[in-house]
Amino acid sequence: MPVLAEHFQRHWLRIVLGLAILAVFALHVAHRLEWDFLHRLENIAYDARLLATMPRRPDDRIVIVDIDEASLKAEGRWPWSRDKLARMVDQLFDHYGTFLVAFDVVFAEPEEASGLRVVRALRETGLDGSVSARVAELEKDLDHDRAFARALNGRRVILGYFFADPGQEQEAPRVGALPPPVLSKANFAGRNVAFKEAAGYGANLEILQRAALGGGHFISEPDPDGVVRRVPMLYEFEGHFYESLALAVARVALGVEEVRPGFPEDSKAGKRYSQIEWLQLGNVRIPVDNSVRALVPFRGPQGSFPYVSATDVIRGTAPVDALRDKIVLVGTTAKGLLDLRATPVAPDFPGVEVHANLISGILGPPGQTGRETRIMENPAYTLGAEFILLIVSGLIMAVVLPALSPLVATATTVALMLGIVGTNLAIWYWGHLVFPLAAGMVMVLSLFLFNMSYGYLVEERGKRKLAGQFSQYIPPELVDELSRNPDAINVRSENKEMTVLFSDVRSFTTISESLKPEELSQLMNEYLTPMTEIIFRHRGTIDKYMGDAIMAFWGAPLEDAEHARHALQAAMAMLAELRAIQERFQAKGWPAIKIGIGLNTGSMSVGNMGSEFRKAYTVMGDAVNLGSRLEGLTKTYGVQIIVNETTAAAVPEYAYRELDRVRVKGKDKPVTIYEPLGLREEVDKALRGELKLYREALKLYRGENWDMAELQFLNLANAHPDRALYREYVERIAIFRNSPPPPGWDGVFTHQTK
Repeated sequence: MPVLAEHFQRHWLRIVLGLAILAVFALHVAHRLEWDFLHRLENIAYDARLLATMPRRPDDRIVIVDIDEASLKAEGRWPWSRDKLARMVDQLFDHYGTFLVAFDVVFAEPEEASGLRVVRALRETGLDGSVSARVAELEKDLDHDRAFARALNGRRVILGYFFADPGQEQEAPRVGALPPPVLSKANFAGRNVAFKEAAGYGANLEILQRAALGGGHFISEPDPDGVVRRVPMLYEFEGHFYESLALAVARVALGVEEVRPGFPEDSKAGKRYSQIEWLQLGNVRIPVDNSVRALVPFRGPQGSFPYVSATDVIRGTAPVDALRDKIVLVGTTAKGLLDLRATPVAPDFPGVEVHANLISGILGPPGQTGRETRIMENPAYTLGAEFILLIVSGLIMAVVLPALSPLVATATTVALMLGIVGTNLAIWYWGHLVFPLAAGMVMVLSLFLFNMSYGYLVEERGKRKLAGQFSQYIPPELVDELSRNPDAINVRSENKEMTVLFSDVRSFTTISESLKPEELSQLMNEYLTPMTEIIFRHRGTIDKYMGDAIMAFWGAPLEDAEHARHALQAAMAMLAELRAIQERFQAKGWPAIKIGIGLNTGSMSVGNMGSEFRKAYTVMGDAVNLGSRLEGLTKTYGVQIIVNETTAAAVPEYAYRELDRVRVKGKDKPVTIYEPLGLREEVDKALRGELKLYREALKLYRGENWDMAELQFLNLANAHPDRALYREYVERIAIFRNSPPPPGWDGVFTHQTK
């Protein structure tokens, strides 16, 4: 007991929160706080079990006479003439010896053949004698509805019809004649049954329904996700109850006259339990839910029943053995006739085969017609069993998991989930019970994830908070990396080799003066956003925005051994993106913008720096200042990007143009600066030739051979007038002619401005 008390005292908050999670799921199971996603998961779990346990064996007791594409091509477009349907019925019973025929088709309107209208018009003119008798015979011959009725009369034929959805009383049709109901409200007095009540119907012509043996509705109601899993066995209309097509066919096939509702008080439940659980057909029980819907026991994919083309039946070319003594369902798989349904088996499953599966399930496995059905049961009492199982498993998880190590907790959770799934499958397979699965599984998984994350969230909160502080500087991928490895974060200042980038918009003052304030703000947003995305994409850290300028660095807060390469790749991508930005700005009538970029690789100090009032994660040092100076020199040399010699050496796969050896303002140590031109293999022949001439000119310049150097640079300037670099050297040579550099000059040019 002391150990248990210590356990509760140590983990009381986690246990209480676990019990709260359990309570939420218990409320869902009790239908007090329902979650749609759990219902969707339950449907997915049902479909998975159904697909895994389908027998996948055909049932040749039921044959589908298919109004397929071949039939439509051979016999003409639907609807066919009723005399053709009469011939098909005659063929089925007289030639093929069919046991029963059911139509998954409704014949609600009389057939108005043009010849019949003419004959009736003649008869109304008052003809006499033999002419009148002949007209009467013609009228009889041309009355195809009557011919169809004669074919139905005295044969086992079930006609299909439909009911209009509840809530559509204003638009619901009442067409045709309904068959006799099978039950009335008196059969359900004092019972708690949620019947589907129709607002109207579309039934068959009275002459056809009277001639047929019976009728059944072919309504198949989809679940909220649009998938047909259940079919209403009974539908209520004006206090009477009408059987489904499948129920009507099965009743005739079993030789049963009466349908009786089944209530558990007749067997094992108490008097207070008044919900319907089955329909009784003689010795056969059909499990139903409280809305008198039966789960469709799909045998397998489409084609689990023999298909015979309707045109082959009409023409008598179908094999006789395929139809003799069979239950025949006449329906369609032609897509244009819109009788395809989304089911767990397929997204476009023929509606007629849905009825075939249900009839097969009612009749039981082939060769065992009688007491057992293949229809799964989903009685209301499973709600209580699910609730008890949920509470027991939830209490175990909420109380025990906080004391377990992650490995043991994982093993315990996996064992519990396997136990739940295994028990559920056993109940499904051997007990033919649909026991709920989703809520219990999700609750167990939720309690496991909660317990595993709770300690981590509490214990690592400080480190994760530190990682979160960097989200404004670095891309989300690096934030995730820091969160996974918070020990890698170091905000203390340190010196390390890194690469810094400075970018600035040229003539920004002029641009800002030409735009309204709101336009300028929009322009900067549309410029800075893609540039920042590029820096983030290449693992860069944003240091700050300075008006139109961007400062970024690579190599911190996470180590990056290839910081120079990533920085240069980002800089080149920024220049490429600038061209797309220019096109967008031009379309909006905004001024064109140009940028300069300076990159420097070297030792710099990085960390949280600032005052007691405000600190920022930034870089400082001579290498940072040099990066800023290099960005400023892009204007002098007329290039878009300048890198120092360290950066160029770190990324040898790029081709470079050596711009100069310089001393920047405030620095004594000279540095060689370069313009990156692109990957070496992408540099074309013309540019390689230009670079060769340029290197020769630069060699003459550093050798103080002013005349030859000037000639070379003038030739280059004339050949490439857009290169300001060559004009810069021509002007510099002119200055050196008047004021030669000191003896022993090393070729370094000292810049006096930033």
